[in-house]
Amino acid sequence: MRTIGRIAPALALLLVAALALLLVAPLAHADLDPRLKSRLDAETATAVSQIVAQAQASGLPTEPLVDKALEGASKKASGPRIVAAVGQYALALAGARDALGRESRETEIVVGAGALLAGVTADSLAGLRAALPGRSLVVPLVVMADLLARRVPAPTASNAILAASRAGVRDVELLKLRARVEEDIRGGMPPGTSAMMRGRALLEPGGPLLGPQSRPRPSAP
Repeated sequence: MRTIGRIAPALALLLVAALALLLVAPLAHADLDPRLKSRLDAETATAVSQIVAQAQASGLPTEPLVDKALEGASKKASGPRIVAAVGQYALALAGARDALGRESRETEIVVGAGALLAGVTADSLAGLRAALPGRSLVVPLVVMADLLARRVPAPTASNAILAASRAGVRDVELLKLRARVEEDIRGGMPPGTSAMMRGRALLEPGGPLLGPQSRPRPSAP
């Protein structure tokens, strides 16, 4: 099973170096992103900017990294904590691109990084790409991330989306799956149970036509 840390050793080393910058005197930062200069102290802005620069040099999306730093500033997080969060996000972006392929769209990489940070394995992302070669993974990844946000366990969420994708389930049906799981959870069903049963229902004959009034029921013991 691949881990984020193994995928991007250069970024990992940069994160250590960036954190070290917080222990030394302020560096010149005239060329830093104005948003970072205005919201972060000089040391933190410099450390974050080095991570962003390395990500840019590696061909990774950088705007999400700046947004992560600004989010930390809004929450009044400490400098080291902001740098660590940005560094972890950079590693996740690198991991997502490695798993999904270097030709992946920026949106796929960003959503895939969120999935990795939420607990989905890089192997699951790679399996999704293998199941849908040449097809956009934005919707499957968004649905997977949404299931995780609704407290569906990562293995259950990834298995449900992988199985559906391998079976040729369309994006519109995956979006319906997300909606049905949300309805089930509001009705009191455990998130994992709902995702597992809704996923199985999609794979059955006529499954995609399953409506909210047809809540799947656990199999009899």
